[in-house]
Amino acid sequence: QVQLVESGGGLVQAGGSLRLSCAASGGISAMGWFRQAPGKEREFVAAIVWNGARTYYSDSVRERFTISRDNFKNTVYLQMNGLKPEDMAVYVCAASRSRIVADRLYYTRGAYGYWGQGTQVTVSS
Repeated sequence: QVQLVESGGGLVQAGGSLRLSCAASGGISAMGWFRQAPGKEREFVAAIVWNGARTYYSDSVRERFTISRDNFKNTVYLQMNGLKPEDMAVYVCAASRSRIVADRLYYTRGAYGYWGQGTQVTVSS
């Protein structure tokens, strides 16, 4: 059983930055971030392979967001820079205990078996 607890959300001005954290319990192979805005489906943001630290990003956040992990703390981070109003959403941490062997699967919700409660990110203009 894997439990995920997110933190770091809040209110920020457009162009500002936030860093989200997600602490996991139990062994994991990959972790990712998804987000969901009102009236929209949950969409992929970023993911990271736990051991090799290979990263994946959606085109909408590439070069602005950075995902990283701390092996000792069993925590993943999402550094969000240059935030835009369209980034406003509930950000949800996800994890997989099984190894994800195909690159394309990291972008899909079905690849992750565990989900956090989410943390709200609000961007004002």
